[in-house]
Amino acid sequence: MRAVLMAGGSGTRLRPLTCDLPKPMVPVLNRPIAEHILNLLKRNDITEVIATLHYLPDVMRDYFQDGSEFGVEMTYAVEEEQPLGTAGCVKNLEELLQDTFLVISGDSITDFDLQKAIAFHREKQSKATLVLTRVPNPIEFGVVITDKEGKIQRFLEKPSSSEIFSDTVNTGTYILEPEVLKYLPKNEEADFSQHLFPLLLDIGAPMYGYIAEGYWCDVGHLEAYRESQYDAIDKKVFVDFAYREIEYGIWMGENTYIDPTAIIEAPVLIGNNCRIGARTKIEGGTVIGDNVTIGNDVELNRPIIGNGVTIGDECSLSACVVARGTRMDRRVQISEGVVVGALCNIGEESQINIGVRVWPQKRIESGATLNINLIWGNIAHRNLFSQRGVTGLANIDITPEFAVKLGAAYGSTLKHGSSVVVSRDQRSVSRMVSRSLIAGLMSVGIDIQNLESTAIPISRTMTPKLGVQGGVHVRLHPERHEDMLIEFFDEKGINITKPKEKKVEGAYFKEDLRRVHSIDIGDMSYPSQIIETYRKTFETQLDVEAIHNSNAKIVIDYVYSVSGAILPQILGRFGCDAVVLNASLRQRAISTEEREVLLIQLGHVVEALKANFGVQVSANGELFILVDESGLQIRGEELTALMVNTILTANPRGTVVVPVNTSSAVEQIARRHDGTVIRTKANPTALMEATQNNPNVVLGGSGDMGFIFPHLHPGFDAMFSIAKLIEMLTVQERSLTQVRAELPKVCHKAQSLRCPWKTKGALMRYLVETESPEKLELIDGVKIIEPHSDNWVLILPDAGESLVHIYTNSDSKEWADKYAQIYRSKIQKFIITQQVND
Repeated sequence: MRAVLMAGGSGTRLRPLTCDLPKPMVPVLNRPIAEHILNLLKRNDITEVIATLHYLPDVMRDYFQDGSEFGVEMTYAVEEEQPLGTAGCVKNLEELLQDTFLVISGDSITDFDLQKAIAFHREKQSKATLVLTRVPNPIEFGVVITDKEGKIQRFLEKPSSSEIFSDTVNTGTYILEPEVLKYLPKNEEADFSQHLFPLLLDIGAPMYGYIAEGYWCDVGHLEAYRESQYDAIDKKVFVDFAYREIEYGIWMGENTYIDPTAIIEAPVLIGNNCRIGARTKIEGGTVIGDNVTIGNDVELNRPIIGNGVTIGDECSLSACVVARGTRMDRRVQISEGVVVGALCNIGEESQINIGVRVWPQKRIESGATLNINLIWGNIAHRNLFSQRGVTGLANIDITPEFAVKLGAAYGSTLKHGSSVVVSRDQRSVSRMVSRSLIAGLMSVGIDIQNLESTAIPISRTMTPKLGVQGGVHVRLHPERHEDMLIEFFDEKGINITKPKEKKVEGAYFKEDLRRVHSIDIGDMSYPSQIIETYRKTFETQLDVEAIHNSNAKIVIDYVYSVSGAILPQILGRFGCDAVVLNASLRQRAISTEEREVLLIQLGHVVEALKANFGVQVSANGELFILVDESGLQIRGEELTALMVNTILTANPRGTVVVPVNTSSAVEQIARRHDGTVIRTKANPTALMEATQNNPNVVLGGSGDMGFIFPHLHPGFDAMFSIAKLIEMLTVQERSLTQVRAELPKVCHKAQSLRCPWKTKGALMRYLVETESPEKLELIDGVKIIEPHSDNWVLILPDAGESLVHIYTNSDSKEWADKYAQIYRSKIQKFIITQQVND
């Protein structure tokens, strides 16, 4: 059997180690990862290997040559122009793959029994068998769900934490029959997980998953790189060592001298031609390359040290990685999680603090303390995007330097000469960050349409109207007022998709930033009549005459935000009697407690003025809370039901789009009006996309996220919602109290439990496996539905914190309370069991 070794990766997240090495050539225990894979293949009687190369291909070819020194027959296939993806490059080898063959990733450490997997493949007469394993946290991997026979039922590529259905993941090792390659186009980019396997699943080809026993570590990021070394030296995985074991747990190369006063604790690996000085202490877990010189009185606490490194006297290194050829003078301190690239020079008594990365060939002056990464820019994040845009502490994480680089990274994913809209809220910190983003965008040749300080619904409206290719909005985070939130739009005004986010992240991490000549720097302009354009768009979606004749009196609390400078102008044009509260602009964000006080005051004003209703607008024009004529608040699930009822009354047989965790009151209301309900994942982008991509949608969103009117623009809009509500109540001749009385009585409860990140995937798999398949709905999290009723329980992992949310929904309070307790206990027991087993 032949094996295809996928060795074209550039290893972006392993930088700076991969700045001058392809990912499969990064050393683990002083041998390239690819050499460990070849040893695994040899142990499984597979000696014909074709390596697919792209990034720095000569490094691997020069090392392995024809493979004879390593006991295999090596050939190479180089993707010269552009990477063709995992499947595309294998398609190009079709003539060499006439029998069953194995594909294996070039960036993992494993000791799987591949012959057992091959036997399973043949026994099942499978066309494609994926070698699977179980991991504590599957968020970085492709999740695969199989039935009891191992037949694959479903794929989910790199899920968000709320989408995790299982902890069984794809290891990147496949056993394939050659005929599956006929489904792939030649010389086109294609991926096994995204293209070939879903296609085979759709056409019903026999495709199985083999859950392998043994160790597997995807060396995808620096933490995993360190862990794989520690696991290997602790013998948690079977690998071939490059040196002999001179005593238990101590491997040492040839011609190495260790001073008799040095202290060495097993397990330790020390390479060839090393020199270790007096009184040096080397703790267990340390890995030392070839030709390393270590001075006197050095303390090494589990560092991984590359070939040719020189360490001066009295240095201290803790759980860090130092690449080849680096020199450090005396009394240098390198903290845990630091990665120093090749050929650096670190001066005397300098200090590199926790988690810092230093790019190759950098010089750190004597006595310097390094707290930030020594690359272009400031802080390198593992992931830029959260569930909703880029977030971080204002002027700590989200700094001007960070924003410049982020703007350049985003702009580099767009064509040169593209235009984008940029807008912000009224805060000074938002102005600072938006200006920095603009500088980064202009530096890569992107033109700016600067809307300055305005509400986010206006930005989304203007994005398609200005004919730009995207947009950026900067504001304080609606829920965490110490944080910034930076959202990126596509040309329609919808938040960019996950693949586009990954492109921005790739440009950011790889430093793959376009630079243009000075004459090609982007231009900036300031569009005029923005509010007028927005108002005219308003009018196309409203019965303006009904609003003019409504004689409505409403009270609006703007909570000192920028929407207070916009909506009064619009409502005034429509002849509304609007009493405005707290419309001045403030730099300081209002706390949750202050907002609740203002909400109570709003209720008092509504009662005193005998107004039709009151509304508090927040989140820069996206969210609102209603207060009815008696001063009672309408928010959350009740607000969702009220808006759905009001809109479907005017649009029978319409479609509404709501998050998966919204109460069943929505379905009950839709049945009254012969309407349709579409449920989506509980994130803003999913809601925006669903409202645009489905026909006959009249409303989307929820009281917690805001409401979308898809014919207006694709985002949440509190300002239009208020105007539409005035119109609906006028036309339907009803008050909020009357509408509220019509709403279904549904018991909808939510609670949260602490759940470690590494347990989330196993918990979701446990729930899927222990519930009847006909009761399961896997839109987002795991939803257990009681047939022929509106009773359900939803277990939804939190996307940003170590929490899991439990929602129970029923017409019966007793049922909701009972099952809330049942599933709370079930989840708690599982979490405790997992912790005990760990």
